[in-house]
Amino acid sequence: MNATNEKATLSFSDGTPAIELPIYKGVVGPDVIDIRKLYGQTGKFTYDPGFMSTASCNSKITYIDGDKGELLYRGYQIQDLATNCDFLESCYLLLKGELPNATQKKEFDDLVMHHTMVHEQMQFFLRGFRRDAHPVAVLTGLVGGMAAFYHDGLDINDAHQREVSQIRLIAKMPTLVAMAYKYSVGQPMIYPKNNLSYTANFMQMMFATPCEEYKVNEVLVRALDRIFILHADHEQNASTSTVRLAGSSGTNPFAAIAAGVACLWGPAHGGANEACLQMLEEIQANGGVEKIDDFIAKVKDKNSGVRLMGFGHRVYKNFDPRAKLMRETCYEVLKELGLENDPLFKLAMTLEKIALEDEYFVSRKLYPNVDFYSGIVQRALGIPTEMFTCIFALARTVGWISQWEEMITDSEYKIGRPRQLFVGSPTRTGTPGANITCGVPTGLVNPAASISVTSRETI
Repeated sequence: MNATNEKATLSFSDGTPAIELPIYKGVVGPDVIDIRKLYGQTGKFTYDPGFMSTASCNSKITYIDGDKGELLYRGYQIQDLATNCDFLESCYLLLKGELPNATQKKEFDDLVMHHTMVHEQMQFFLRGFRRDAHPVAVLTGLVGGMAAFYHDGLDINDAHQREVSQIRLIAKMPTLVAMAYKYSVGQPMIYPKNNLSYTANFMQMMFATPCEEYKVNEVLVRALDRIFILHADHEQNASTSTVRLAGSSGTNPFAAIAAGVACLWGPAHGGANEACLQMLEEIQANGGVEKIDDFIAKVKDKNSGVRLMGFGHRVYKNFDPRAKLMRETCYEVLKELGLENDPLFKLAMTLEKIALEDEYFVSRKLYPNVDFYSGIVQRALGIPTEMFTCIFALARTVGWISQWEEMITDSEYKIGRPRQLFVGSPTRTGTPGANITCGVPTGLVNPAASISVTSRETI
């Protein structure tokens, strides 16, 4: 962040004296106006729901240019990384700021792959969950619970302990995700194998059984590895901002990352690819390709409540740079598995063609995003729909902890404390409780009458 001699002059029509605010320039992207002294000088806050015009921090990690459709990790184009690097190289880049050389790569790979096992007692912790619990609910608990098992990495003021926790999170997240999956389907846990690559190891933990040896398919491994790279970080999105805000309190990294997982679960964020596949399955169940025109008509009808999932993006105004790579990966996987004629894939491609040619969608720049294709790829790999957000969380963990580390080591670091525009009741007069008898509001004959509970066990 570079200070400039330029100032922004803010004037007021209510008699408040005008003030000058500093302007800062980033390496790329819009200039920012420093409003930290605004309240002290004027007694006023800014109002920005959704933080669409607010920079909450300065960062060196990820840059997005939504107008150009550009995504950079530490200055590298996402297309180059996804094509030429593996996931752990991308992890090293996000954490350290540079791509590893051959020696650094081997050391980092070995370090991560020799920390993939989790404490054996975590299996007993896992068994406390219902079998039909959503895997993301289970994963959130497991990640937060790591703080109860790994006490030697909780001092956020110790650089070595922070690094230990970062490696543990990257290394153990695939194991925890696989544990959540195996538990949900009633299969035995599969231990990690250090001689496999990061992504191949995850796939064998997900899909292997004690009955037979798991065979690694490099095409499928590469496809999932690419999904991990494309989802590793994405600037100050909702879950990353959640991790930063939770971490700003000084909480341990496991708690902060667990907060990120919980935020990612939302259908407007990490659940988007799950929602997209559910949309395709609903279209297929209601007539398939022949009924797409009817579905599109409902999408265009504002009163129908029907949404086209997997198209458009809040940040990318032209196209999602990850989508092209994911589209190529989609074709590679389906060809490898002999699923080119899969009805759901044909449906998806037909929907894509219509959306790309229909003026209604073109004029609104509703192009396919990464979620549209990643859901199809994961389904082809055998990953259940309810596991999609867990896969996303696995990939995004390195981005979260890189952002967390950057915040902790920032000289301007302080606890997050957004302000508000209060629109509730002003100060009231009168005696509280004057109209209440024995704790029951006057006029309410039977307070319990509005509560209906059929069984204590269902609460």
